[in-house]
Amino acid sequence: MNKLEKLIEELCPHGVEYKNFGEVATIVRGGSPRPIQQFITEDPNGVNWIKIGDVEKGSKYITTTKEKIIKEGASRSRFVRQGDFILSNSMSFGRPYILKIDGCIHDGWLAISDFQKYFIPDFLYHLLGSNDIQSMMAQKASSGTVSNLNAEIVKSIRLPVPPIPIQKEVTVILDKFTELEAELEAELEARKKQYEHYRNALLNFSEAVDGNNTSSTILTDRQTGRRLTLGEIGKICMCKRIFKEQTTTAGDIPFFKIGTFGKQPDAYISQEVFDEYKRKYSYPKKGDILLSAAGTIGRAVIFDGEPSYFQDSNIVWIDNDETTVLNKYLYYFYSIAKWHTSEGGTIARLYNDNIRKTEMQVPSLEEQERIIALLDKFDALVNDISEGLPAEIEARQKQYEYYRDKLLTFKEKSA
Repeated sequence: MNKLEKLIEELCPHGVEYKNFGEVATIVRGGSPRPIQQFITEDPNGVNWIKIGDVEKGSKYITTTKEKIIKEGASRSRFVRQGDFILSNSMSFGRPYILKIDGCIHDGWLAISDFQKYFIPDFLYHLLGSNDIQSMMAQKASSGTVSNLNAEIVKSIRLPVPPIPIQKEVTVILDKFTELEAELEAELEARKKQYEHYRNALLNFSEAVDGNNTSSTILTDRQTGRRLTLGEIGKICMCKRIFKEQTTTAGDIPFFKIGTFGKQPDAYISQEVFDEYKRKYSYPKKGDILLSAAGTIGRAVIFDGEPSYFQDSNIVWIDNDETTVLNKYLYYFYSIAKWHTSEGGTIARLYNDNIRKTEMQVPSLEEQERIIALLDKFDALVNDISEGLPAEIEARQKQYEYYRDKLLTFKEKSA
């Protein structure tokens, strides 16, 4: 019998009490003084103005704010203190955060305080984030005509209230999982920076600047080759224009627009149109590097050869000769290319002439293959969700969620 089992056997062998959240905490909605811009201040001594945008992804705490408000604005808002919880009742509603600062919250938050008699903060954090509680809040919030996680809904959520020693032991166990995940995420961030450093050095043919052994090994005996423009490497191609009336929301062949490029399609064309246009007009070969020329400039996707069609002028490719430049080398080059875009329209645009004039270093094919192999290894380590650090982080997250939900499931004590 482990320590937690012993504590349960000793302190609550017949189950634990369940209480409505509103019975064990004060839960109120935030408030926004309006118009809010009238109360924003540059004064560093102003009151912290806590908004949804101040939340860092995956964070447990809120430690800083981007803006402050004057005291008059604070008097019209909802003041919260360090140690209080806040829950979003709008975007990503129901996610809990612990405050490490005093401040005021706008009406997109719920404030939770006065719970310390029943819960230790870290246990409550894990409990509120559990699948059961999150699902319960989502279900109650969406039961009306508009999704709304208001204070009354949160007050009605029934929570287990185990003895404090049990809460502490559960927290110790779950914190070990989250600490490991945080370490892996920090490692991933460091490896991403390392990857970007070597990618830039390898493709720019610059000298190693940090002097460590790894860098000097990677950059030894460089064959610099020649410098060519992309226009010299191959012809810029694009698909035939597809008009809106030729598309449907479901159909035979995915049609990728600039907004869905590299993502999931939301438009389709018929098999007949696809076959005709593929036969008559330019169409990429498997392995060609498709390039975003509008919106997110320079996003590159390796064409997998599966039947699909692409928005003309916004998505282009170079019909390059692989006896000069390998496709995968071109793919990596696009990630560091200095694109000269044209501004002034509704979205930034990369015109064909600017693409043609963009220069790149073209080493020997042997050197290109060596660079590709090195960058493939780095890329898998930092980006591949099926292997490398992202896969390990996902596995740790699933492991944490499994044990969190298991450890936070308590038998309810009979009345």
